[in-house]
Amino acid sequence: MKPNLEVCVDSVESALNAQAGGADRLEVCSNLIIGGTTPGVSQFKQIRDICEIELRVLIRPRFGDFLYTDAEFQMMKEDILMFGELGADGIAVGCLKADGSIDMEQMRALRECAGPMKLTMHRAFDVCRDPYEALEEAVGLGIDTILTSGQAAVCTEGIRILERLVSKAGDQIEVMAGSGVNAGVIRQMVERTHVLSFHMSGKQMIDSGMIYRKPDINMGLSCFSEYSIIRTDKEEVKKARQALLESLKKYRTDRQDC
Repeated sequence: MKPNLEVCVDSVESALNAQAGGADRLEVCSNLIIGGTTPGVSQFKQIRDICEIELRVLIRPRFGDFLYTDAEFQMMKEDILMFGELGADGIAVGCLKADGSIDMEQMRALRECAGPMKLTMHRAFDVCRDPYEALEEAVGLGIDTILTSGQAAVCTEGIRILERLVSKAGDQIEVMAGSGVNAGVIRQMVERTHVLSFHMSGKQMIDSGMIYRKPDINMGLSCFSEYSIIRTDKEEVKKARQALLESLKKYRTDRQDC
């Protein structure tokens, strides 16, 4: 499998920083503070205009679980078709049934909507009932990438499952580790699990430029300041990229010595 460093971004500024830092591809979304939702059209168009690397678009109509109503599912299908026309290279999506299994009917329909675009099954995979069964189903659907933390809060806690997923996947599908990824984690994960693809945000908190402030009023999450802005840090992406290249070199050397 080809190594990949994917950066999830929810702004034009973050997309530019990620590309400058050496990302191989971007997952374009909105609202990273709640795990990401489907991005806006104007946002995507601006990113497409300024970024030359591969863009996959998160298709997630709302925060929360991955059990979708008929109306939400219709939105997802229409969004996939729209972003395909706007120049997306791929999409990231995931649908579950109430019993925790992959909703194969919905996923098959979304795979069809995606056409020639690449398809990532996002971290809905991490809350499914059986990751190994889901892996086999994803391969059967023609999904290109599984984004997973190994069904743990962060990928370093999901090492055992990730290692087994990589072994079972072989060259059939890309297993991409996400959640808590940075340069140090990449070095650890390549050595222990042989994961070669990683998903990160590289985020930093930037203080708002507002001088006049009303700090006691929140428009959304009360635990998050209205005067803090999330941006991808180019230097964090650079360090992650370097760690991946160094770890890959060591990985290939170790395999040759075996």
